[in-house]
Amino acid sequence: MKIYVPLLLGLLCIGGMMPVWADAAPDNLLKAADTQASGEYTRQRFLAVQKKPFDAVDSRKKALIIGDSHAQDFFNGVLENGYLSNYQLSTRYIPTRCQMVWGDKGAAFIQSKDTALCAKSDNVMQAAAQIAEADVIIMVARWQDWAAKLLPETIQQMQLRADQQLIVLGAKDFGKISIRNYLKLSADERLALRNKVDPKPLAGNQWLRETLGDKVFIDQQRLICGEGDSCRLFTDAGELLSYDGGHLTPAGAKYVGKLLCTPDMGMNSWGASPL
Repeated sequence: MKIYVPLLLGLLCIGGMMPVWADAAPDNLLKAADTQASGEYTRQRFLAVQKKPFDAVDSRKKALIIGDSHAQDFFNGVLENGYLSNYQLSTRYIPTRCQMVWGDKGAAFIQSKDTALCAKSDNVMQAAAQIAEADVIIMVARWQDWAAKLLPETIQQMQLRADQQLIVLGAKDFGKISIRNYLKLSADERLALRNKVDPKPLAGNQWLRETLGDKVFIDQQRLICGEGDSCRLFTDAGELLSYDGGHLTPAGAKYVGKLLCTPDMGMNSWGASPL
């Protein structure tokens, strides 16, 4: 299994750029207040290629994105920036309440109210055949502690080959969102605002970083928010990053997608070639 994460950033940088999301801050705040429409944005494009078979006659490499709504956010960041255009793309949705684990290892940790949901949902074992086909496998989730601790075993069970690339992305959190309050702030006040975040993703990300290492794991929270227990809520252009504290607006998806391709983190600083 080839696990050299900086290559992801070269991989992401391949492709043309999409149009910039250019709403003024008050307008995009009002759009974000419609959480039903915002939620549909998060899901729509990911679900459109869910379990899409890879085309054997297509010469492009194959990228498989697996995970929950955080994987949907990642996918939107790819598309908003026009990245991965040289890859066949397919997705697999595994709900946060079910997590990405191999076999029945997670059964004891899933809440009884979620048993039926998880029995019907996709899982890593069901995705095994498509995982074996993919050149790049990207796993993204709001990892629960038990699933994070089982992840090394899950990866081992996936039996990835030396010519496959595995990338694991951690969770992100922006804290409690109060759009009504932000409408009262000036542009400068919105840019200066930092929000207290949920400490659980921070702890989970730290464990994954220490366990998987930076050749496999990317800590989105650190990239977006820096060190500490707070996070910015607006881009430099005054656009809201998250509409609910966990999921990205179109502007947020574009912003976070670009962070994964910055010069400091990208292939130029690592001397890596695009996949």
